[in-house]
Amino acid sequence: MKSIKISIPSLIENIKIIESFIDNAREKFHIDDDIYGNIMISVTECVSNAILHGNEGDANKIVNLELHFEDEQIQFVITDQGSGFDYEHLEDPTAPENLEKAGGRGIFIMKHLSDHVAFEDEGRKTILTFYM
Repeated sequence: MKSIKISIPSLIENIKIIESFIDNAREKFHIDDDIYGNIMISVTECVSNAILHGNEGDANKIVNLELHFEDEQIQFVITDQGSGFDYEHLEDPTAPENLEKAGGRGIFIMKHLSDHVAFEDEGRKTILTFYM
C-alpha cells in the first residue's frame, strides 16, 4: 500500500492546498476522470467540514489528510481536532421537513459520491473509499 499525507491549519483558504494534493495524486496514481470529480468534491467537502465544524475555524488546530492507495481502491482519511459529532443520527437533508435547514448536505453528498464512507474517533476521523 502506498500512502501520502498532508496537514493544514484550519483556514478555509487552505482548501486550494487540498485541491493541489488531489491533482498530484491524480497524476501519481493515474486516477480515472470518472472518479476524479467525485474524489475532488467529496474530499474538499470533508476537509471543509473538518475546518469549519470540527476545528471551528481555529487556525491553531490542524486537519490531516492521508491518502492510501491499493490495487483496486483509494482511501482518503480526514482527521480534525474537534470534539466530534453524532454521525449515527444525521437527518436526511432531502426530506421535505429538512429542505429549508442549513447544513447536513455535505455528508449526504460524500455518501453519494464515494463508494464507502466511515466515521471513527467519535466523528473526528472520516474515511472516504473509492474503487478504481
